[in-house]
Amino acid sequence: MRGIIDRFEERYAVVELDNKHMINIEKNKIPLKAKEGDVIIINNENITIDYEETIRMKKEIEELAKDLWED
Repeated sequence: MRGIIDRFEERYAVVELDNKHMINIEKNKIPLKAKEGDVIIINNENITIDYEETIRMKKEIEELAKDLWED
């Protein structure tokens, strides 16, 4: 399963899953380097950051935002 860290609230990371559902994951279960906007892979109790997908998505969002501001 894959998701994107939307935000942090108290002891939890709020994660949007591929199916658009939001879940809370305790902060101590995600990698220490994880931050808002990171794509994570959730396999049972193992959660890792998908750095390649995170970079790809950030570039895609930057391009969309750039297109909004061009005349």
